[in-house]
Amino acid sequence: MAFFTKRYHPPGTAPGTLIEAPAVDHAPLRIRLIDYCADEITIRDDVDASECGPYLQRDSMTWVHVQGRPTEAALQELGTAFSLHSLALEDVLNTGQRPKVEPFDDQLFIIMSMPLMEAELVNVQQIAFFLNKTFLVSFYEGDFAPFELIVKRLRDNGSRLRTKGVDFLLYSLMDVVIDQGFPVLENFGLQLEDLEEQILMAAGRETLEKIHVVKRELILLRRMLWPQREIINQLLRGDDGLFHEDTLVYLRDCYDHTIQVMDLLETYRDMTGSMLDIYLSSVSNRMNDIMRVLTVIATIFIPLTFIVGVYGMNFDRASPWNMPELGWPYGYLVVWGAMIAIAGFMLAFFRRRGWF
Repeated sequence: MAFFTKRYHPPGTAPGTLIEAPAVDHAPLRIRLIDYCADEITIRDDVDASECGPYLQRDSMTWVHVQGRPTEAALQELGTAFSLHSLALEDVLNTGQRPKVEPFDDQLFIIMSMPLMEAELVNVQQIAFFLNKTFLVSFYEGDFAPFELIVKRLRDNGSRLRTKGVDFLLYSLMDVVIDQGFPVLENFGLQLEDLEEQILMAAGRETLEKIHVVKRELILLRRMLWPQREIINQLLRGDDGLFHEDTLVYLRDCYDHTIQVMDLLETYRDMTGSMLDIYLSSVSNRMNDIMRVLTVIATIFIPLTFIVGVYGMNFDRASPWNMPELGWPYGYLVVWGAMIAIAGFMLAFFRRRGWF
C-alpha cells in the first residue's frame, strides 16, 4: 500500500470543481441499474445517466452502481440526474479520502474503504454511497465481484432485501465492505505465523524486511479502517430519517464487525512490534554466542602464544643464564605436549563451567 494515495486538486482550486486526473490504466466506466420491489426486479447494464431518471418516478427502489473511473462529464450528468452535491462529487473523483459520512439536504454521502489483498500487499480502494429514501448510488473503481452476492439475493423473490428499503440495501453493501477486512487480516495472520517460525529457526535480513513490510501495511490499513467504526456509530445516532428502526438493528451488528476487525488489527500490530523485538533479541543472542566461541578460542591461545613467544627468543647458548631446555634432545616435544595439555585443561574447565 502506498503511503499517500489521495488524489487532489491544485491548491486554491474552487470547492466542488471536477478535474479529471491524468489518464491511467483503469477499468472502463460502466453503470449498472437495478430497480426492484417486492414483486419484480429490473437489472440493466451499461446504461447512461439520462436513462436512470424515469426509474426515480416509480414506487420502487433503485440502485445505480458506477464501476470504473468516472469522467468529469459522467459525474456532472449523474449529479444532475440524482441532485448530487458538487462537494461530494469532488470527493468521489479525488479518491483516497478518509472514510466519513456527510448529510446533504435529503441525502447522505458516505465514503468507505475496501481492503483487498494483492500479492501479500494491501490495496485499499474507495467506495462512495449516496443514499436517498428511494435510491442508492454507489461509486467504485474496482471489480464488482464482491457485490455479486447482493445481486443474487436481490434476484430471490423471498429475499429480505426485496421487501425492505434502500437503507437495508446500503447496510448490506457496507457489511460487505467491512467484512472484506476479515480475509485480509487472515492473510496477515498466516504471514505472521511464517515470520514467527523464521525468527525462531534462523532469522536473516529478509525476515527483518518482511517484518517491516507487514508492520507498515498494518499501520496504513488501520488508518483507513479505523474511521469506519465511527461511520456506523454516527449512522446509529443520526436523526436524518433515512434509516428505519428495523435496519438499525442490523447496523448494530455491522458496528460489531468493525470492532472485531479493529481488535484483530490491533492484535496483529502488537504481534508485529513484538516480533521485531524478538528478532533484535535473537540477533543479539546469536552475536553473543559467536563472541563467546571466539573468546574461548582467544583465551586458549593466550598461554600458548606466551609459551611460543618465550621459546621463540634467541639466546646465546654459551651464557650461563640461557635456557637449558634448548639443549634437551626432547625439548621440542615437551613444549608441544605442555601446550596441548594446557589447551585440553582449559577446554575441560570451560566446558565444566558451561561457558560454551
